[in-house]
Amino acid sequence: MSVTGVVGAHVPSSTLADTVLERLTATYTGAADPERAGPMRAYMKDVAPFLGLTTPARRALSRAVVAGLPRPTEADCTAIALRCWQLPEREYHYFAVDYLRRHARVCTSGFLPVARHLVSTVSWWDTVDLLAAHVVGALVAADPALKADMDAWIVDDDLWVARTALLHQLRYKERTDTERLFTYCLRQSGHSDFFIRKAIGWCLREYAKTDPEAVRTFLARERGRFAPLSVREALKNIGA
Repeated sequence: MSVTGVVGAHVPSSTLADTVLERLTATYTGAADPERAGPMRAYMKDVAPFLGLTTPARRALSRAVVAGLPRPTEADCTAIALRCWQLPEREYHYFAVDYLRRHARVCTSGFLPVARHLVSTVSWWDTVDLLAAHVVGALVAADPALKADMDAWIVDDDLWVARTALLHQLRYKERTDTERLFTYCLRQSGHSDFFIRKAIGWCLREYAKTDPEAVRTFLARERGRFAPLSVREALKNIGA
């Protein structure tokens, strides 16, 4: 399957991806639990079918899948992620996210279009939030030029792309670009969707662990522009 027009290229050829996908599909399929699959799909609002693998079981299987394999290149990461995303069952998407989290350091700024494809395809919080904090955030931290891309993402019509921009600094702590964080929150302050309002509160709450006074001051000045949900989430651990 080509992803031309989305990430600008076909899925790259990768011997490592061939091995991973062969092992992965055999291992996951063999452990599938149809009785669990239905309730898991329902819990995730029918975003995708499930194999019925619990998180501990899936991660143990994933460790077996990658055991003894070499460290990937960026092309390997791209191929593995995109090929996993082509499979319908959600556990394959989870594998891809976990794999990218583990190997984010081998990916350059050129991986950002791939990350955007993953964020904007079969989108739901269970994959988007981890990609935002652990993959997109890592890419931007490694190449500050990508801040310009985040400036575009925050006003994107795709709410999951905008949510990713809001959340990409979640793990930055003292390295947080505070001006950009607050600006992003203000740009989306009027958004009506729950997932954007929740993300505003979440990123502010997380930064409040580093600089609670900055968040209090910001909300004292601007709280009238935010939904009550966002304000409650932001102040949950630090009070008004």
